[in-house]
Amino acid sequence: MSYKSLEHATDAIFEVNAANLEEAFVVAAKSVIETIIDTKTVDEKEEKTLTVSGIDLRYLLYNWLEEIIILTITDGFAVKTLDVKIEKNSDYKISAKLRGEKIDIKKHHFKVEIKAPTFHDMEIKQNGAVYMRYLLDL
Repeated sequence: MSYKSLEHATDAIFEVNAANLEEAFVVAAKSVIETIIDTKTVDEKEEKTLTVSGIDLRYLLYNWLEEIIILTITDGFAVKTLDVKIEKNSDYKISAKLRGEKIDIKKHHFKVEIKAPTFHDMEIKQNGAVYMRYLLDL
């Protein structure tokens, strides 16, 4: 499982490759968090839970990225590790456990603020493995 950042003049574009949906959503969250802070400096002092839903995988990804941005930027929580479980009933739902600590701008080397995810250029493919592409508005 991995992600790579693609060249873009004003925004951040990411491609994720993972073995399954859960891994893909973990990697997507890490791409957001690592764009904002240096996760190597984060300690696992507390745990939070997060539940996110979406009518399809695109909305689930958008809502997931948005919640990770809110948790990091607005709530000031620096995530070190996370586990996710995805369920599909009438819609998709992520249940996540996130471990980390309160953000310290100096300790965690704050890099850049992300405004929001976008649907522009968003792509999700599943054929055994999972491929995702998404753009974050900086």
